[in-house]
Amino acid sequence: MKIMVIPDTQVKPGISLEHLEWTGKYMVDKKPDVVVHLGDFADMWSLSSYDVGKKSFEGRRYLSDIEAAHNGMRLLLGPLWDYNNRAAKNHEKRYQPRRVMLGGNHEERIIKAVENDAKLDGVLSLNDLSYEEFGWEYHAFLRPVIIEGVAFCHYFPSGVLGRPVTTATALLNKMHMSCVAGHLPGLQFARSARADGCQLTGIIAGSFYQHEEEYMAPIVNRQHWHGILMLHDVHDGDFDIMPVSINYLRRKYGNGGT
Repeated sequence: MKIMVIPDTQVKPGISLEHLEWTGKYMVDKKPDVVVHLGDFADMWSLSSYDVGKKSFEGRRYLSDIEAAHNGMRLLLGPLWDYNNRAAKNHEKRYQPRRVMLGGNHEERIIKAVENDAKLDGVLSLNDLSYEEFGWEYHAFLRPVIIEGVAFCHYFPSGVLGRPVTTATALLNKMHMSCVAGHLPGLQFARSARADGCQLTGIIAGSFYQHEEEYMAPIVNRQHWHGILMLHDVHDGDFDIMPVSINYLRRKYGNGGT
């Protein structure tokens, strides 16, 4: 089994989204069996509780957030739709990978907004993002999905307060199985092994976007790795990891690339 992993994209109005189309083209070229998005596809910055009252918060609108998410999804899936349209015309087999979308804390902003203001019940909803209409299996925030012995979750909580596990080594020590998480920017991974020799891998990869996050200093933004992951020969928790940087995707598929 081959699994393509897409870390946090945090799509919002006014940012560059070409990398999503590059990723869609890469997906069609490599044809993974499963595509897993680790959550925070949408940023939902109009519902951010951290920026309320700040000058930067002015002008943010919920409907603009939803529209940006839909546009980003169309860019990501456009190459797949084009491929399958051509396949249908040529009477060839269509490519239909399993697509898994994990809920992130940014999608959770919609639920929290409704919980904090009952008047919004029935007005705002996760359904507005249309993930399932776009063909994804949606799994709620912090509900792990197990695929071939590998656990995928936006982040893995630990302790009574449920704070995120912050290192790949700690993931292995606490979860005792191969785990892949997003949430934290950059890329880190650690390896271990079971008594039977099966290799276990812990991965934290939480940044796949071109913009710089306002809450980080510029130098910190530039230090983080941005890209997607391909997990090859996935079986019983064991796999080979292949990072694919956003710079590679740009060179391969950007500016008229195939």
